Amino acid sequence: MKTILITGCSSGFGLATAQHFLDRDWKVIATMRTPHEEVLPRSEHLRVLALDVTDDASIRQLVEAAGPIDALVNNAGIGVMGALEGTDMQTAREIFEVNTFGTMAVTQALLPQFRQRKAGVIVNISSSTTLKPLPLLTVYTASKAAVNAFTESLALELQPFNVRVSLVLPGRSPETPFSKNAQPRMQGGIPESYSSFAQGVFAGMGQPSAVTRALDVAEAVWRAVNDPSSPLHIPAGADAVALAESR
Repeated sequence: MKTILITGCSSGFGLATAQHFLDRDWKVIATMRTPHEEVLPRSEHLRVLALDVTDDASIRQLVEAAGPIDALVNNAGIGVMGALEGTDMQTAREIFEVNTFGTMAVTQALLPQFRQRKAGVIVNISSSTTLKPLPLLTVYTASKAAVNAFTESLALELQPFNVRVSLVLPGRSPETPFSKNAQPRMQGGIPESYSSFAQGVFAGMGQPSAVTRALDVAEAVWRAVNDPSSPLHIPAGADAVALAESR
């Protein structure tokens, strides 16, 4: 029985992906900044472990506790929306610390075991915002674009060791709490000078006809992990697929 480690499993894409793999007879190590075991059904194949992807000590403790794994999914991430002029640099750094450097740090910590075994899969969750420029998402998109570039280069580095690397690019997912969780970081993010522009942007978003379900992301991760012929970039969700096809 194979083992997958997934970061950011308290809700949304990470939670759905953990459940998806449990249902298909994988051992799952579901990590959360603050573990809540009740979000997933009890299973002898499930372990819920604490992980703060921005803390080196937390990452080291996780690696020791997790033991050998067959696949890593870097899903932990946070969002922010607002004009760059209204985004303080502390918030910008927080976004990069979690989305970009957190992904790099967890990957780096687990690479030795993959390299030594000459086997393993790494899946990084990015965003379809990197497929088309969108206003008011400058910092968030930049953090995910960096993940894309990192993943593309890493895939080349790890080819000699038979370690596969993939990117899953989800679209907008109203069913998850991602946007709600981002709201505290968005206070003051729209300066008065940008208010009319922002209102137009929000009005244009409206109720999209195509969105991404958490299950879409779980299925894309499943494909990335289990199908050696899967592409490096995998859009997840109807809106993400449409964006990718329009490029």
